[in-house]
Amino acid sequence: MGKIIFILGGARSGKSSFALKLAKKSKKNKVAFIATGQARDCEMKKRILLHRLTRPSNFKTFEEALNLSGLLKKISSGFDVIIIDCLTLLVSNLMLKKFKEEKILDEINKISTILKKINIKAIIVSNEVGLGIVPQTKLGRGFRDIAGKVNQAVAKNADNVFFMVSGLPWRLK
Repeated sequence: MGKIIFILGGARSGKSSFALKLAKKSKKNKVAFIATGQARDCEMKKRILLHRLTRPSNFKTFEEALNLSGLLKKISSGFDVIIIDCLTLLVSNLMLKKFKEEKILDEINKISTILKKINIKAIIVSNEVGLGIVPQTKLGRGFRDIAGKVNQAVAKNADNVFFMVSGLPWRLK
C-alpha cells in the first residue's frame, strides 16, 4: 500500500525544497518528479528552469499539465518515490481548459486512489490559497474555492500532512 505525504504552504514557503529533502532522505534511487507547471511566458520559463536545476540528476522528470491520473497509471510500477509539484497549478490548468469543479475533484480522487494502491511513497505539493484576501473576480474566487476543496480531499487521504511556514514544516497529521 502506498504512502501519501501532503505538503501545503504559501508562495515561497519552502514546499518544493522540503519535498525534495524528503525524497532524498528515503535513500531510494528511483524518483519520479511530476511537474504540472506550463511555460506560458518568459517569467514562468525562468521559474521552471530554476526548479529543474534544484532536482538531483537521478530524478526522472515528467511534465504533465492535465492528466496526472493517466500518467500515474503508466509510471507507477517503475519508481520508489513520486513527487507531484504542484496541485494548484494542476487545478489552474484544468480550470483554463474549462473543467468544472466536479471533474477536477474526480481527477484528484483518481490520483489519490492510484497512489494508495501502489507501493510507492508519494509526496504531493500544493499551495494554501485560503489565507489571503478574497479575490475580486469570479474566476479567482472559483479557483480559490476549488483549490481549497482539492487540498481538503488530498489531506483526508494523506498519511502525513505538513504545513510550511518560512521554510519550517509543521506536521498537521
